[in-house]
Amino acid sequence: MLTALALFAVITWQVMTHGPAARLDERVSAALAGRGPSWLTELGADLGSVPVALPVLAAALVHAVRRGRRRAALYAALAMALVPALVVPLKALTARPGPLTDAIGYFPSGHTMTALVAYGCAAALTHRRLLPVAALLTAATGACLVLRGYHWPLDVLGSLCLGTAVLVVAARPPAAGRPNGPNGPDGPDRHRRRWADRRRCPGEPGRQSITGAPGRVTGRRPRARRAPAAPGH
Repeated sequence: MLTALALFAVITWQVMTHGPAARLDERVSAALAGRGPSWLTELGADLGSVPVALPVLAAALVHAVRRGRRRAALYAALAMALVPALVVPLKALTARPGPLTDAIGYFPSGHTMTALVAYGCAAALTHRRLLPVAALLTAATGACLVLRGYHWPLDVLGSLCLGTAVLVVAARPPAAGRPNGPNGPDGPDRHRRRWADRRRCPGEPGRQSITGAPGRVTGRRPRARRAPAAPGH
């Protein structure tokens, strides 16, 4: 996370001071803008839009809540809420114009960060084998934004760094407490777990049977021994 934040700070510094990296960025963008089929690059750029990415995350949140992963779902929702909270002030602070327009507010790329956080959190909440798919969708979003001329390459790279830091925070497990998964205290398997515990330990905790052995209270009383008969006179 610290590496991603440090790289984001360097990129932001280069953008705001129009340093060598920013000048190289402009030359790369001029060479790439307009390349590729317009319908395909437009489709890829739309993968990072809120109407496309947010429903995917919402479905994953519902799935996680139904599986008992409420805390993980909450962290993912907070990570998604951080996207506009971070991107909007940074756009106003850097005031970078776009590749094909004089309008400002292009750094960092909101579409790229939305795709990274939404698809990354959705994959983490459903199945981690989907993480490569989330990475592919995010990469396609960033590449198509550059090919369409909607963003500079550094806009996309800066969003990837900042979004990675947000994902690391969202994926960090709780420091204390039991995990709230299917087998957690609020999970759907809690009743089955309690029944299994009862079968393993049928006796009530802290009690013993009348014979003194720990376990089930049987209700049986030990037989009383008869006193030996007195010898006859």
